[in-house]
Amino acid sequence: MPQEFNITEEDIRYAQKILLPDGKVFDEERITFIRNLNTIDLQAVPGSGKTTALLAKLLVLERKLPFADGSGILVLSHTNAAINEIKEKIQKHCPKLFSYPNFIGTIQSFVDEFLAIPFYIQKSNKKPNRIDSDIYNEVASKRFNSLPNSAAKSWLKRQHDPESLFRNFRFDINLNLTNGMNGAIVLKSAGNSATYKTFKTIKLQILKSGILNYDDAYFFAELYLKEIPAIKTILQKRFPFVFIDEMQDMDTHQYNLLEKIFYDDGNSISKTQRIGDKNQAIYNSVKATDVWIDRAEILRLTGSQRLSKPIADVVKRFALHSDANFDIVGRNECSIKPHLLVFNNETIRSIIPCFAQIVKENRLETLEKPIKVVCWNTDWKEDETSRNDAAKLRLEDYHKGFKKEKGKPKEDYDNLKSYLLYFDKKQTLEPLRKNILNAFLKILRLENVNTIDERHYTKKKLIDFIHEKDVQKYNELNLSLYNWSIGIIRENTNEVWNEIKEYIPTLLLMFDKAISASSDFINNDNVEIPAENEEILTTNQYKEDGLEIEITSVHAVKGQTHCATLYLESYFQKDGNGANAKSYESQRLSQQFLGIQIQSTVGARIKQSAKMVYVGFSRPTDLLCVAVHKNRFDNLLSEINRDEWEIIEVFSNEI
Repeated sequence: MPQEFNITEEDIRYAQKILLPDGKVFDEERITFIRNLNTIDLQAVPGSGKTTALLAKLLVLERKLPFADGSGILVLSHTNAAINEIKEKIQKHCPKLFSYPNFIGTIQSFVDEFLAIPFYIQKSNKKPNRIDSDIYNEVASKRFNSLPNSAAKSWLKRQHDPESLFRNFRFDINLNLTNGMNGAIVLKSAGNSATYKTFKTIKLQILKSGILNYDDAYFFAELYLKEIPAIKTILQKRFPFVFIDEMQDMDTHQYNLLEKIFYDDGNSISKTQRIGDKNQAIYNSVKATDVWIDRAEILRLTGSQRLSKPIADVVKRFALHSDANFDIVGRNECSIKPHLLVFNNETIRSIIPCFAQIVKENRLETLEKPIKVVCWNTDWKEDETSRNDAAKLRLEDYHKGFKKEKGKPKEDYDNLKSYLLYFDKKQTLEPLRKNILNAFLKILRLENVNTIDERHYTKKKLIDFIHEKDVQKYNELNLSLYNWSIGIIRENTNEVWNEIKEYIPTLLLMFDKAISASSDFINNDNVEIPAENEEILTTNQYKEDGLEIEITSVHAVKGQTHCATLYLESYFQKDGNGANAKSYESQRLSQQFLGIQIQSTVGARIKQSAKMVYVGFSRPTDLLCVAVHKNRFDNLLSEINRDEWEIIEVFSNEI
């Protein structure tokens, strides 16, 4: 353990000066957390500044580095976005914190670097080629399509969505084959059946080739801890202080691994602080059950700098975790009541214009914070029956033409042209260069072109190969990569696409290959990218007289602060029949709209709905609007407290 130290008043003032506006100070709740270096949980309400409080603690700890025993600090979060926020705000003030022996990154990057890759190297004498779910799925799909007729293939054909199951096979710690990392056991190792042996062999072959799914990294991490338990102690000594932000977003296998290493049934020498809000656990299929079990010591941030009292008083009734110490104290000085916009089938398209009018009436468009419309369920995909059913509403029904897009570019797409359209919009050409090279790597994989040791090419290995084979072709490729990138920036994408298509035979010829299996990939012009998870961003907007309102999903705005938010209720499953059927938030949560605190004993679908509402309702500083259909309002919400809610009837297309 590092030497004992105290966090002083001067330390607090130092952090305040960097993080807070002039004249602002941390309140007692935040100072209590900043000073605390024990194993605790911090439960923080929306807008309470939990990330700022964590940043303050890290700024203070930077001043205590390096520790005399050579140990460091571990900071983990679920997403790269959260890690990037930490880096952007304090990295320039914390040169020691952002260097060895400390580690700041995602849970996935930590597992890869400290557990999965070292164990893989130990067993294989080589590093994994790629840890990437898209690449893994591509390789697995090829294996699936080439399966010979056998009892195993017949068994697989009988399963629902057999290709998906085949790609989703994961080993658990006992080498059972499961449907996903946290999924049910599909084939037991104990039975040792011919079917199990077939798929075990295929799974091992893919892993030995160096291609790992993200989940496979956790499998190797668990094996590492099982075979060499001392790794746990080594990591605890390396990281005596562990901070886990956005803890509620951790999946079951991530949670269990962190607990095993850094809590160790209460025997750990590490001090671990888990930070988040259980009520905002909406990622990973909007889990109805939570894996996060409270520590003995819980600190709370109950004061919300974001929410006004009128909004906070409404939001807290939807909090599933609300013991005697729970509260949300709205500290933003604004007296606008939440608005309920009641519409009918004829006026559904008038809801967003009505919201825009309310924003203007309250002169909120002049504020710097964004104004957004959010909805849980967005589009109907290929379900034309549901799309044409007036009783089933999703975001696209409120805003015609809504399109869901991928929020973050991937490394792997289904066709060449997509690599030229979807890339990180940065101030350099590097993201485009990487995308083009990733497209070349995909072509090589499709044509079964591997390195001399039968591994897939990486970008570096490809460039090195071309340089060694022909320096002139290497120089020509570098110049082409530059020109292609410039061309895409200048929006000459089709020209660049055609130029790259003309170059590909030259590339393959260096490997004594010609275009064959990659033909469809190269020539396919369908660039619509299907969303693969719930964490998406959109570019949909409603514009009126200079007012711009983004229209997006609840998942996309988690963690954001808005000036005004319109929450559109949407269809989600169907429970019950007739008048008692429940498919919308206003049906499942009618009692909370009427002022009654939700209880943690409610059913799974109600819990899912409550989490979405809690996140969506807690985004705005000034104006919260909620759209509810007249039928549901009349049947369930007509007795709503009008001292708390402003009711607006949108029964005309003229706003």
